[in-house]
Amino acid sequence: MSRNRSRALARGSLFLVVALAGAPRIEASEAQPPALLPGPPLAEARWALIERFKQVAPPLASKYEVRTHQSETGEVMPYRLFRPRTEPGRRYPLVLFLHGSGGSGTDNLKQLDRANWFGGLVWALQENQARHPCFVVAPQSDVNWPAVRLVEGRLPEILPGPGRGGRLAIEIVERLASELPIDPARISVTGHSMGGAGTWHVLAQRPDLFAAGIPVCGRADLATLPRLRDVPVWNFHGQRDEIEPVETSRRVVAALRAAGGKPLYTEYPDIGHDVFMWVYTEPAVVEWLFSQHR
Repeated sequence: MSRNRSRALARGSLFLVVALAGAPRIEASEAQPPALLPGPPLAEARWALIERFKQVAPPLASKYEVRTHQSETGEVMPYRLFRPRTEPGRRYPLVLFLHGSGGSGTDNLKQLDRANWFGGLVWALQENQARHPCFVVAPQSDVNWPAVRLVEGRLPEILPGPGRGGRLAIEIVERLASELPIDPARISVTGHSMGGAGTWHVLAQRPDLFAAGIPVCGRADLATLPRLRDVPVWNFHGQRDEIEPVETSRRVVAALRAAGGKPLYTEYPDIGHDVFMWVYTEPAVVEWLFSQHR
């Protein structure tokens, strides 16, 4: 099938399902895990969905309000907020998106740009809001979400404690939950790379706050995993990740299962660190997240 033909197939629906073979599988403790799109990740039709997303999602960033959070200690964190159409008396889910390193800074723009289009904007797509209206919050940090120690030639070492980035992101969520019609039982978190590490981190810091988490190609402090053994988690990684090796997720998932957790885990064959493009264009990911309640 030609790429042009694949793009034509995708025009009618962003999440067209086509019959292909060799799709990545989900490792799960449950009898009936979610169903991923069929076929290999590099199939023409799968690429068409990603390229269609790149066309329709970026303009949605303009619908996210520009806001700033100031903590009681005077620390400041910029963030963007998407509001759904609301009805009186109804409460809505909130998705916290934690950007990757490319979104770092203080401009209140980059956390919803380029690589961050996918995890930050997918929830605001018209078809997703029609099925699952929700608030989306995308804070921007100029440091890692957990506190880390940088060692030359090695990946950052995660340090104990909440860390400034993670702490301020949690403060933003708690403040919004007190001000807006947000369902406190349906607050979730996701992010890729640095934001994937941030997802593991904030889940471990506040398992009482989050209904679910979707970490993508991010590392975790293994010592904190028992804290979130009761939180639904679906973890993703690209088998050929050249930046954060896939063994990172394999170790984390094994440790969480050893602690009594029941995470879902999916590896995408032949995909590298840009695995987020496949993850956030999986319809099952959206459906799974909004099926979770605390």
